[in-house]
Amino acid sequence: MIGNYLIGLREGLEAVLIVVLLIAYLTKTNRRHLLPRIYAGVGVAVAVSLGFGALLTFGPKGLTFQAQEIIGGTLSILAAGLVTWMIFWMAKTSKTLNKDLQHQVDKAADGSAWGLVVVGALSVGREGLETALFIWAAARTSEDTWEPLLGAGLGIATAILLGVLLHRGIVKIQLSKFFAYTGVLLVIVAAGVLAYGVHDLQEAGVLPGINTLAFDLSAQLPPSGVAATLLQGIFNFTPAMTVLQVAAWAAYIVPVMFFYLRALRPGKQGAKPAPTPAQPRTQAPDNA
Repeated sequence: MIGNYLIGLREGLEAVLIVVLLIAYLTKTNRRHLLPRIYAGVGVAVAVSLGFGALLTFGPKGLTFQAQEIIGGTLSILAAGLVTWMIFWMAKTSKTLNKDLQHQVDKAADGSAWGLVVVGALSVGREGLETALFIWAAARTSEDTWEPLLGAGLGIATAILLGVLLHRGIVKIQLSKFFAYTGVLLVIVAAGVLAYGVHDLQEAGVLPGINTLAFDLSAQLPPSGVAATLLQGIFNFTPAMTVLQVAAWAAYIVPVMFFYLRALRPGKQGAKPAPTPAQPRTQAPDNA
């Protein structure tokens, strides 16, 4: 539940911040009459995201066990990839996001009436589809059906509340640090989702090694116990994992975490160029 809360909070806040920036820019430029188009685009994005989530939840019903595991495993791996792209994209473009959105608004406002609807839908829809897919993939690791949805819902609600408070200037948070810290946690969560996707493909017979366990801590961490439930809910860690699962987890988290932490270093984000060494003065020749 905690892991899904983090997903809902992080992804929800990204979408909310985009909406807040769009509203603030239109208000500042005396174009409040265009706000309904933004709201319409956001509404379309929310509807499409909910529909996508329903399709993921109810679409595989009635399929064979093998087909369900193949679909689930493939989409889990895809979800881990999308979240990885998202956190690197935010780390790279967070400083220019406001200007990019303003440029899109100016360009769309001069075009057809549907331009801003498309801007709102695409800006929020990308986050919504990623959220639906990642929450669905993370929820599959839990036997409960309502706790992951509740955690994600609370995270999105918290994001909306923070967005409203930020828009009104009631609270101020360092968004760069927020996204940096949550990005680290999401890398860990994504690694667990990836490992679970590999396990699904093993159960479907697509990948080998379903009976080759790297470790089995079920005796020390009973699957129904509090510790195992927390580890599974937050990091998608299960007491028993196959060798291929552990290998996939390590092959993902080590390089991704390294490059992500490297991308967060100040020197990688707009560092000032090193000063050019002063050239020695050339002595004028003596005139004899």
